[in-house]
Parts: sequence; structure tokens; C-alpha cells
Amino acid sequence: MVLMKMKFPFEKRMKLAQGLWLLSWMATLAGALTFTLGCFLKTELRRRAEVMDNTEIHAVPNTLMIVGLASLGINYFAGRMCQDALDAGRFPRWKTFLQPYWGVSLFFTLLMLSTVIMSYAMKGNLEWSLKIGLKNGIRFYKDTDTPGRCFQKQTIDRLQMEFQCCGNTDFKDWFEVQWISNRYLDFSSKEVKDRVKSNVDGRYLFDGVPFSCCNPSSPRPCIQDRLTNNSAHYNYEHQTEELNIYIRGCREALVNYYMGLMNTIGAAVLSIFLVQSSVLVSLRYLQTAMEAVAGQENTEIETEGYLLEKGVKETIMEYVTPVLVFLQLNQVGSEDAEAGETPAK
Repeated sequence: MVLMKMKFPFEKRMKLAQGLWLLSWMATLAGALTFTLGCFLKTELRRRAEVMDNTEIHAVPNTLMIVGLASLGINYFAGRMCQDALDAGRFPRWKTFLQPYWGVSLFFTLLMLSTVIMSYAMKGNLEWSLKIGLKNGIRFYKDTDTPGRCFQKQTIDRLQMEFQCCGNTDFKDWFEVQWISNRYLDFSSKEVKDRVKSNVDGRYLFDGVPFSCCNPSSPRPCIQDRLTNNSAHYNYEHQTEELNIYIRGCREALVNYYMGLMNTIGAAVLSIFLVQSSVLVSLRYLQTAMEAVAGQENTEIETEGYLLEKGVKETIMEYVTPVLVFLQLNQVGSEDAEAGETPAK
């Protein structure tokens, strides 16, 4: 059963070819935009690579760049076919090219849709990656003399100032690690000795945070150490007073930033997907309408165009069956080869 059949008089075919030519070039620009969005997201993720535990989230920008480049080629050829559709004698030369073209086009168009889904579904993966990455970043904050970690302090400080955040979950994360290097501790001081001895691991822990946690919007000079000691500061109550450091954790800040980026990009790519789908649907109508003109003396006759010559199920089976037969033959061939290699008893 022919699916979604439409009649196309000569004038309607010409208008379809002209309109589709314009739409294909719009889709080409949209493909370039998709590639650019992928590059931008990739750059933003690489900027924070030091506070991310894995690179699985890079699947989104990588796929965007691949799909964007593929879209340029798909829509370029779509535009060329539209030009040749204006001349019934030139269009038949595309006949052998169309079947692989449809396979490639449908694959990358569906891949574009999957990218939209991934951009919304990667929040959990992103959050976990940042949780581990920030935890390690805070732990290695003091290792400014260790190769491979020299810039970890600078990275964390810039991150906290740029995103107005402190710690991983919140500022109390700094209380659980020694973030001041031993080279800057006076071990002749009784306070330092007592703090180190009071800790099982021999670490210098205290209720303080780095300077980058300070909120410049606070009217009070920054209190960044002895945060839980009310008597250490005049007119200070840490449980009731709003602290003059950033309260929000950096994991929350970064997740919100990146998810905001990916949600915006996802919405843009979804719009591009709709444009790309429109190109493919229109091109299919144009192809089937032009095929009916082939071999006719009068090229201005009315023709019929359709999306599928058979039903959806029959069309799928038509393409799946050869693949299954091919796989089955390979399996039989492998079994025969194994049987031939088995030595006779």
C-alpha cells in the first residue's frame, strides 16, 4: 500500500523543486550551526576537564560535530538534485545515487535526534563526573609543587570565583581536607601541632576556606577561617547570620551551567532536526514525482508522489531481510570452517 500519496501537476513540481532548493540551503546553514554548537560545547567541557572524572559527556559535542558535517554534505546534494529536477532530462542520473543517499541521510538524521535526547539525559553522568573530579581537585589543591597538579590550585580558585561557588557540595567540604601545604605551616606553633595530632591521618584540618570562596558583595570583610567559632569574631553567629562566603557548591553551579547549555543546544538541534526532516520528506516526494516523468515525451504531465511505495512494516522488512540473510550466511560459513578445522578421530 502506497503511503501518503499526493498528485503533482507540472507547476507544483517546479515550485516544490524551487522551494526545496531554498530549504536545503537553509538546512546547510543549520548543519554548519550544529557543527559550531558542537565545537563550542566541546571547548566549554575541555575548559573544566581538570574537575571532571571522565569524558563520557563528550559524546554529545562529538556527535553534534559529526552530524553537523554530515548535514552539510546531505543538504548540498539535496540542493543539486533540486536544480536537476527543473530539467526532466537531467534528474534520472541521480537514480543509482539515491538509495545509498537515503540510507546515509536517515542514519544521520536519526543520530541528530539521538543527540537531542542525550543532551537532556546526560545530567546524571555529568553530576557524577563533577562530584569525583571536584573531590579530587579539592584534595590536590595544596599540591602546587607536584608535577601534574601544579595548576590545580589556580584552577579551583578561578572556578570558585567565576561561578561564585565554594567546595564540592558546599563550603564545608574544605573542612574535611588539608588544603594548606605543609611548607606553609609553622610546626613550632602549638595550634598547628595540636590540630595535626588531633587528626588520625596527621592532617592539618580546620574550619576555613580559600580566599576564592569570599563573596565580594558582602558588606563585612571576609571571614574565611574559624567559620564555626562564634567567639573568634566580633558580632558573629555562624548558624543564624548569612556568611560572607559563597554558600552554593561548585558541583551544583557547574551542573546548572552545563545543563543550561545543553538544554539550549538541544532545543536548537531539535529545530534543526525538524528542518532536516522537512528536506528529506520533500525530497522524497520530488524524487517519486520525477520518476514518473522518466521516459515520457510530455514532461509536463501530472504525476503522483509518495513517501513509501509499500507500508512501513513491508518497507522495513525489505531492507532488514537482506541483512539478516547476509548475517545467517556468514554464520553458516563460520560453522562450516570450524567443522573443517576439527581433526578426524
